[in-house]
Amino acid sequence: MLTKKQKDLLLFIHDRMGKGDIAPSFDEMREALDLKSKSGIHRLITGLVERGYLERLPHRARALEVKKLPEGYNPRGNDSSRASTQTREINAVIANANVRSIPMQGRIAAGTPIEAVRDENTLIDVPATMMGSGHHYALEIDGDSMVNVGIQDGDTVIIKKCDVAEDGAIIVALVDGEEVTLKRLKRDKGKVVLIPENDAYEPRILDANRVQIQGRLVSLMRTYH
Repeated sequence: MLTKKQKDLLLFIHDRMGKGDIAPSFDEMREALDLKSKSGIHRLITGLVERGYLERLPHRARALEVKKLPEGYNPRGNDSSRASTQTREINAVIANANVRSIPMQGRIAAGTPIEAVRDENTLIDVPATMMGSGHHYALEIDGDSMVNVGIQDGDTVIIKKCDVAEDGAIIVALVDGEEVTLKRLKRDKGKVVLIPENDAYEPRILDANRVQIQGRLVSLMRTYH
């Protein structure tokens, strides 16, 4: 085990040599350890050499090499601690940046349309990678009319708010201002066709003025339990 003076000298030498290849002078060591004579420094260095912490290099002035440091010593302990704290803070910022809270606006029928439900007070966290730019909301699926495209009863779908969509898109359709459903969109001769993805259901053909597009499907979340 090193004495306090031996440890202080070893760390002083290590710190100085970390800033350059040359060890501090004996006078600098003496002043750093507040010793009255260089002989005390000689004794400390000899003890460190004998214990394998230092090595004298021949044919070089002030030629010392630190071979090892005190057990458990982290030469950049304070910096490492700060870096660790900063890393945690950065990771937290990244994590928050990668998650967005969006409103869960109720249940939507993937079957016979049901009355629209609006609940702006309930939020869920969704990975940002599941969404693009713009405003989004979530809906819980009620029914099985979209199972052929992997949308099952109880799934949570992520919807991008929009009022227009191309044919073939899976949309949230508000029918007659009262009922909402998730279906594939098709236009045909001035009509809007809401197409299920389940052979047990028939497409629904409606006058265009009866259907309002509320958004389009962008992602899906599922819980297995």
